[in-house]
Amino acid sequence: MADKLYISETPDDVKNAKGLHLLTQSTVNGQAVQILLEELAETYGTPFTTTLIKLSTNENKKEWFLRLNPTGRIPVLVDNNQSPPFPVHESSAELYYLLNVADKDHEFSFKDDLESSELLQWTFFWHGSAAPYQGQLNHFVKAAEKIEYAINRFKNETLHAFGVLETRLSGKYTGEPREYLAGKGKGKYTVADIKAWPHVKNWQKSKFTKEEIEQFPHVLQWVDRIAQRPAVKIAIGSKYIPS
Repeated sequence: MADKLYISETPDDVKNAKGLHLLTQSTVNGQAVQILLEELAETYGTPFTTTLIKLSTNENKKEWFLRLNPTGRIPVLVDNNQSPPFPVHESSAELYYLLNVADKDHEFSFKDDLESSELLQWTFFWHGSAAPYQGQLNHFVKAAEKIEYAINRFKNETLHAFGVLETRLSGKYTGEPREYLAGKGKGKYTVADIKAWPHVKNWQKSKFTKEEIEQFPHVLQWVDRIAQRPAVKIAIGSKYIPS
């Protein structure tokens, strides 16, 4: 119920929002949903609004936020077109929710069942088998106490994940290089790419060397290809930086 979702401490721009509303900070997970929303806005004119959350203030641990997402993490998508408003947490779940409600022409998904399965497989691969490793690597390489076992473990697992993407994009076993992760032929830009790209583009923040990342030339080309999209530039730019 709406009267349970919002309380007096809920910011006005959240509880008075109309339509799709995203609570986010421009982290890798936030950027994935930001990108899809900007792509939908460019393609269909899909309207949405945002509230920028400063994680450093622990705003996401307050009761008003936890009512929207009990995990206390961003991003959170609230669909105020539903009655009562419907909150969605977990970035991959938010991507698929947006496909269902806003991607009517399957511009970022597929009509074909088998291609849809590929899309799901590659999204799940990154969500469950790659992103957690790179996230842990980022934590341990930045920590004051350097634990070599942890750094090496998560570094090697992340390199493995990059290698999986390289195998897919290079066409190593098919003889046909691809531009995107899912779909027939060279593939099509979809939420599978949108999910993985914010993480992979940050390889330098994960403290990989140029020599290490150059093992994956097709991945680097994929990173550059997606970075040129106008909606992507907006989604990772100043619009999502709190003043």
